[in-house]
Amino acid sequence: MQTLLAEFIRSTPEGAEAAEILGKCVHCGFCTATCPTYQLLGDELDGPRGRIYLIKQVLEGAAPTQKTQLHLDRCLTCRNCETTCPSGVQYGRLLDIGRKVVEDRVPRPRAQRLMRTALKEGLTSPLFAPALKLGQMVRPLLPATLKRKVPAKQDAGAWPARTHARRMLLLAGCVQPAMAPNINAATARVFDALGVELVVPKAAGCCGAIRYHLNDHDGGLADARRNIDAWWPHIEAGCEAIVMNASGCGAQVREYGHLLRLDPAYAAKAKRVSEVTKDVAELLPALLAEKGLTARGDARVVFHPPCTLQHAQQIRGAVEALLASFGAEVLPFADSHLCCGSAGTYSIFQPELSMQLRDRKLASLQQPQPDEILSANIGCIAHLSTGTDTPVKHWIEWLDGRLRAG
Repeated sequence: MQTLLAEFIRSTPEGAEAAEILGKCVHCGFCTATCPTYQLLGDELDGPRGRIYLIKQVLEGAAPTQKTQLHLDRCLTCRNCETTCPSGVQYGRLLDIGRKVVEDRVPRPRAQRLMRTALKEGLTSPLFAPALKLGQMVRPLLPATLKRKVPAKQDAGAWPARTHARRMLLLAGCVQPAMAPNINAATARVFDALGVELVVPKAAGCCGAIRYHLNDHDGGLADARRNIDAWWPHIEAGCEAIVMNASGCGAQVREYGHLLRLDPAYAAKAKRVSEVTKDVAELLPALLAEKGLTARGDARVVFHPPCTLQHAQQIRGAVEALLASFGAEVLPFADSHLCCGSAGTYSIFQPELSMQLRDRKLASLQQPQPDEILSANIGCIAHLSTGTDTPVKHWIEWLDGRLRAG
């Protein structure tokens, strides 16, 4: 795709990256066929190819409009198109560039600005936990539609008291400790059983994905630098991995090296952090093999692979293999490559599309009649839970239960 960038972006790092990405697109349309929003709306501008054209026009000097902004906002950033693309177009990175340019040029209505600010500041704030506790206290009094939005209070169980010579870092996350505290505790217990102590530096917080994907790039990079500062002494001391049990956070932290590549103070550190960041599913097979731990049983489960795991991080089949090795019958289901509609804050800003995608995903997940629905990201888990009575949990919680039972 030949591109002649406008003067305002031509000599910038963002312009150079965008031109390189656009140059790889051959207009084939394979991406359109697997785009969830195109499947629902049938509009070329609500598919990757159409959005690429919109971004190209803006970068070449065309004035963006609120309609341009709407089509870009409707993208889930699921990156299914990247998995499908035969030319290796890094659509997600191009979308980040295009959205930011449009954000700077198309003023949003006041209500939208307030909502976006409230989310990026509120969800990442220490006040989120007490606010959620208050919501949980009045949950029984809420209407059914609101009650499903407030997760029931969860017992995290005990955090391991033992120490081990082998240590790894764990990112606790921003909303996960309050919404589903058992995920982090279960992860720590599983690693403890395998002779590894998980360390959670207090100074580390939100991975930056919420701010960055709401077009606050400076805020997202500030989150990244804070985390790098918190982790770096441990990495220098020989801590071998940063463990991710939320695939959305894992996808973002693995981008640190790219996002901070031009920052002389952080480029090398960010690259190293991205290199040692590992999803739980990447670390456990070797650790389990060392201990020779397996189990057998008759549990029937489905595993919903989040887009941030299968498309962003390109990790496929690892969780399913682990579950099977511990006695689960992992049931196949249709369209496992498609997004569930959670997509970070997407379910708040695009509720109608998000609910359609959730219901379609749940219909596929429940068709084989599983005992439990398992996933690997807090956003997907919370979103799917609002539409079904079938238990939905993180797969590490399921594994923790198996290890403790047997």
